[in-house]
Amino acid sequence: MLNKLNALVIALTLGATLCASEATAKTFYWISHGSPADPVWTYFLAGAQQWATDTGNQVNTSFHNGDVAAQQETVRIAIAAGAAGIVTSSPDPGSLVQVTEEANELGIPIVNMNTPDPTANFDAYVGGDLIGYGRQWAQYLVDKKLVKTGDFVWLPVEVMGATYGVLEEQGIASVFEPLGITWEVTDATLDQGEVITRMVDYMTANYDKVDAIIGLGDLVTGSIKRVFDQSGIAPGEIPVVGWGNSLDTTQEVLLGYVNAAQWQDPQATSYMALTLAAMAASGIPPGFDITTGALYEADQAQIYDDILSGK
Repeated sequence: MLNKLNALVIALTLGATLCASEATAKTFYWISHGSPADPVWTYFLAGAQQWATDTGNQVNTSFHNGDVAAQQETVRIAIAAGAAGIVTSSPDPGSLVQVTEEANELGIPIVNMNTPDPTANFDAYVGGDLIGYGRQWAQYLVDKKLVKTGDFVWLPVEVMGATYGVLEEQGIASVFEPLGITWEVTDATLDQGEVITRMVDYMTANYDKVDAIIGLGDLVTGSIKRVFDQSGIAPGEIPVVGWGNSLDTTQEVLLGYVNAAQWQDPQATSYMALTLAAMAASGIPPGFDITTGALYEADQAQIYDDILSGK
């Protein structure tokens, strides 16, 4: 009898909890400037989906492929719908200032993830220090004696002028300019096939002057092996650093095509950004940012390869 009574109490408690969860479920918006074809964004998306599963809240997700106007419109749609909170990356410096103010005016929490934009009044930022990343990549090449005064470094990026590339270049410039090291940023697009084609074309035309490469995005860094193989460049022949949030890049580091790569904690970034938005929606203002990321070499690459493989 006692066991039956306990079972009944547990069942009633669970039922009440589920009802309460359903009654308090809220709708959040997760908005990316990236492309669903970009491998790293699948991991950012997975973090948002896991958060929705764990919390019982609804998360409406969208990708905008660098289309600033479309992303601005989606933020406004979220505001008009009375979103409990909004999490968004920044497609271009200053591009979300106005829509962020519109969210602020209605008291809707809006959290910046992945690409920071301090010109907009976000409630918090979750992600990497992009200027710091750029500085770290450049300093790595200098400290390892992989580049020197007078050298030239190629910086391919998927979206020319996008926040992440602009900030990373600032960090790189702070190291290279005083040393007389020059560089060039080129547009590689968000299409994987086109990325490889453009990078191969660039290397074919500029092989003799490229002393090192810094990949300013996951698609470009993750394409290094295919670009080198097609261009007849051996692993390690040209030093490479850059992003490392994909299996392509973890394998490139393990195989010696990439010297060091940047892990950004993509799943955790989305998860924590939505958590801060939910916290703010409950009346607890964050009052702080969360910085993610770690630079890894071959001795640690397997750790991230296992994470990305779901092991």
